[in-house]
Amino acid sequence: MNNRTNYSLVGFLVLFSLSLMIGFGYWLLKPSQEEQMQKYYIYFDESVLGLNMDAPVKYRGISVGKVVKLQINPDNSEQVIVTIDILKATPVKTSTLAKLTSQGITGLSYINLSLGDRDSPTLVCKDANKYATIKTTPSLFIKIEKTIGNVSVNLSKTLERTQELLNEGNQEQISILLKNSSEFMSRMNRLLDDEMIKNLQVSAKHFAGTTKQLDKIMPRVDMFITNTVNWELKISTAFGSIMTSYKGIKRSMDMFRTALSRGDFNLKDISHDIIPNINNTLLQSQELMIKLEEAIDQHERSPADVLFKQEEIRKGPGE
Repeated sequence: MNNRTNYSLVGFLVLFSLSLMIGFGYWLLKPSQEEQMQKYYIYFDESVLGLNMDAPVKYRGISVGKVVKLQINPDNSEQVIVTIDILKATPVKTSTLAKLTSQGITGLSYINLSLGDRDSPTLVCKDANKYATIKTTPSLFIKIEKTIGNVSVNLSKTLERTQELLNEGNQEQISILLKNSSEFMSRMNRLLDDEMIKNLQVSAKHFAGTTKQLDKIMPRVDMFITNTVNWELKISTAFGSIMTSYKGIKRSMDMFRTALSRGDFNLKDISHDIIPNINNTLLQSQELMIKLEEAIDQHERSPADVLFKQEEIRKGPGE
């Protein structure tokens, strides 16, 4: 009987057994994939048609997880609760938004995550027995549907108001208005013939010429007003001078009367020098008053004559 042992085979079996033990130990000590994942809730108020189990969850186009559960919210039958499982390394913030996105023309959908504000805090659930909830934003189809719905509602309201506006009574009023407008335009066409248009053009030219003449006259009017003011000032100055002269004469007469009562002067000698001066002053005052009366009469008859000298002097009989 051959009892010789094959040591090579024994050594191979020992090494193979050690390898299996090491591999089994590494498998026991290796962290499971579930420990590297984090679950979140997403509440959708819209239809999740096309979203299936194991549908990908993407962040900036990178697949970071999958859908693990779909269910109707027991507290609100119009909501769908989607439970997702994503990598813990994914930056999920309080401002992160989830949106349903269609995958081309296949009809399938996936969940797309957007970061939002990068400075916002990390999303953490305060209740240890529940998962944190990621906010949602309407998908593109929902936005289009809402826009089309608003447009259709506004269009319907517009049509209803148009129908109310175009009732029989309003149609009659509109017909009358159109008829009156047509008659008015016909009358305007008959009125505004070629001759009337020419007359209007001539009137416009005359108006333009009148405007130019007014532009030329305005400086003269300003000058007239200035001269009138100066003339009034001169008259006022002349009256002031006359009043001053009369006051001086009055003071002289008072002094003269006082001196006569005291017998200080010889009446003949004094009157020989004073009376001619008084006569001259009175004559000059009379001439000034006559000129002032003539100027005032002329101003009352024709105020513009002070500037333009256009008054016609009417001659008396035999002149």
